[in-house]
Amino acid sequence: MQLRLHDTLTRQKRDFSPLDPARVRLYVCGPTVYDFAHIGNARPLIVFDVLYRLLRHRYGAEHVTYVRNITDVDDKINARAAAEFPDRPLNEAIRVLTERTETQFHEDVDALGCLRPNVEPRATEHIDVMKILIERLLASDHAYVAQDHVLFRVASMPEYGKLANRSLDEMLVGARVEVAPYKQNPMDFVLWKPSSPGEPAWPSPAGIATPGRPGWHLECSAMSWKHLGETFDIHGGGLDLIFPHHENEIAQSRCAFHSAFMANYWVHNGFLQVEGQKMSKSLGNFFTIRDLLKDWPGAVLRLQMLMTHYRQPLDWTRAATEQTATMLDHIAQLTKTLDEAGGEIDPDVLAALADDLNTPEAIAALHVLIGKARKGSEADCRNLLATCAFLGIDARKADLQEILKRQRGDLDEAKIEALISARTAARRARNFAEADRIRDELVSMGIVLKDSPTGTSWELTR
Repeated sequence: MQLRLHDTLTRQKRDFSPLDPARVRLYVCGPTVYDFAHIGNARPLIVFDVLYRLLRHRYGAEHVTYVRNITDVDDKINARAAAEFPDRPLNEAIRVLTERTETQFHEDVDALGCLRPNVEPRATEHIDVMKILIERLLASDHAYVAQDHVLFRVASMPEYGKLANRSLDEMLVGARVEVAPYKQNPMDFVLWKPSSPGEPAWPSPAGIATPGRPGWHLECSAMSWKHLGETFDIHGGGLDLIFPHHENEIAQSRCAFHSAFMANYWVHNGFLQVEGQKMSKSLGNFFTIRDLLKDWPGAVLRLQMLMTHYRQPLDWTRAATEQTATMLDHIAQLTKTLDEAGGEIDPDVLAALADDLNTPEAIAALHVLIGKARKGSEADCRNLLATCAFLGIDARKADLQEILKRQRGDLDEAKIEALISARTAARRARNFAEADRIRDELVSMGIVLKDSPTGTSWELTR
């Protein structure tokens, strides 16, 4: 079956055809290592891990290269390192901070069931590559030097703004651009800038005497070129990176190599909110991956992410977490006695993923497979286990029943009976939407209802 992906650049779903089937190449923007990754950061990690797994399945693991970078030079890193280690030289503080944060990041992402990329380049190890790009852009008049800065000349790129689907005027109005007297155009962006005393610094390109450091956008262009080539198949990331980061990557890379494109497909995941609100520390709904892993296994968090299509907004709720844990417990009970051999990946799951990573449809197919496995066929149970393994989900690592019991705490039976009575009244009034809402609320509490001619009974899910 044909793999199709929604391409942000063309704004349509396109058949995926790799530039070289023997070397399928995927680049995804990775973390800036200054703090724990939050739950919003987990979404692209999981989304593109599923795509990576699908590409490996279709083309062979040896024919797919996945690059996800690590940004280890950045103003946020500098500020955090100085604040956390005020008694150390800044460069030493940065090294300690970034090494610790990178380790934390890998621990959290491993717990989410994500495969490690083939290559995880660090920005600071690619400074020479960045300088080569700068020199190429200067030589072709796509960049200029001003007050010890090197800037990209946006006016030299006629198709600038195509990814964001906005004109220069529209981007200028909505952008948070640095106003600087040395810019020829307010939209011009930094390729290289001077470092302040004590900050990370390298000898500058273009004959600039003052030591400096690269701009953020340049880093990804350099690392993708180094490890994937001048052009490659898929570039991924969150919607928030479309402008200016990915737009600027395209401009730099295309102009440096005089190419018609940088990546053949641009794939972006949607935003995440928590309990219907934008995640914010001020609202008290800001969670790191590490925070949630204290209460829930990574498989629960991963499957919950996959319940929503990657291009749609995702509302992260406690009720959905509990429902997901209940589903995984069913899977664990059906597969706990099996070894890893003999199962086949469900073809309906593969078909759903081939249609622009339609994970909700894949989860629906997984529910069908669970139903088959409940009938007692070992072959169906093995297929369920193999399909979950393909999706990166291991439901058997934790005692989900005990976790659910601990998370739910003491049940309020009076509240349960009141909700059941309200649901019965709603059904009699033919207000089925309200009846369904109440059922969903009970499910989130770990309650399953059993309707019969004599009334409705309930029990805890197990």
